[in-house]
Amino acid sequence: MSKGLDVGTMNIICSEMEGDEIVFVQQRNAFLELDYNEMTKMMLDNARVAYVIKGNKIYVLGDDALRFATVFKKSTRRPMKSGVLSPEEKEAIPIIKLMIEKVIGSPDYAGETVCISSPAKPIDSDIEVLYHRKTMEALIKKIGYTPYVIDEGLAVVYSELADTSFTGIGVSFGAGMTNVTASYFAAPIVSFSIAKGGDWIDENVAKATGMSREQVCSIKESGFELKREVELGSVEGALAIYYDQLISNIVENLARKLAEVTPPAVEFPVVLAGGTSKPRGFKALFDERLNEIGLPVNVSEIRVARDPLFSVARGCLIAAKTRES
Repeated sequence: MSKGLDVGTMNIICSEMEGDEIVFVQQRNAFLELDYNEMTKMMLDNARVAYVIKGNKIYVLGDDALRFATVFKKSTRRPMKSGVLSPEEKEAIPIIKLMIEKVIGSPDYAGETVCISSPAKPIDSDIEVLYHRKTMEALIKKIGYTPYVIDEGLAVVYSELADTSFTGIGVSFGAGMTNVTASYFAAPIVSFSIAKGGDWIDENVAKATGMSREQVCSIKESGFELKREVELGSVEGALAIYYDQLISNIVENLARKLAEVTPPAVEFPVVLAGGTSKPRGFKALFDERLNEIGLPVNVSEIRVARDPLFSVARGCLIAAKTRES
């Protein structure tokens, strides 16, 4: 047995085999800080909420944090920002360790392999990914597993491109970052990230429209569709502008990075994954910008991952199973 683990800014997702099926355990990567008192503790116990007590604080974890944020009229916080551990959260490491333990459980045997996704080095930011990567490895070891780390874009290739012998381009549009890997027979040719994703879209739309980030995110996740014509000044119009900018930025940088190497003369399918790629019309807009900008490789097709949110975790599991065998 082995497991895959997608540690994202928005979600932590574990994947493992049950019989012939891949099963997923998902937890929102967020927490809620409350002052400790017996009444609050009793309420959380009665509701069977996941929490931990540290000093005079109670930390409610994961999906329960979002549920109880409205009850206590407080905002949730995240242990990660822009794809890596947040330097602004002093409780980031102990909190994320608890949430990882909740989704991954105990190893079935000593040294069981877990493949963890990690962002590639960003080309538009000085965000340091090495510290994040090494900390995740250390946390997994503490839980009793043997860690193995791959770039998030490569995990998408493992998940979706077995039919092309893992040759193609995987793009993971996450909350904190967007990760890209061009692979030839599972060997990365180009791998990079940009420090823009769903959070970047939310922040900029909120600034442009005067709405809160939470309101923007709710609209984005409630059936939002990328259309050619939108109402000027609307939230949907602002979302369309920043989605377009994100996609154009990715395609331009992919074209530039591929031009720096000598890719093999084969066809490369492109796979789109990640929660930020889920709106209807996303693939059509990506296709349009790709045709306008062009890539220095032959693109055979653009496809959407079979389940965009779980693609990275599935790819991590496939990588872990390959490594164990």
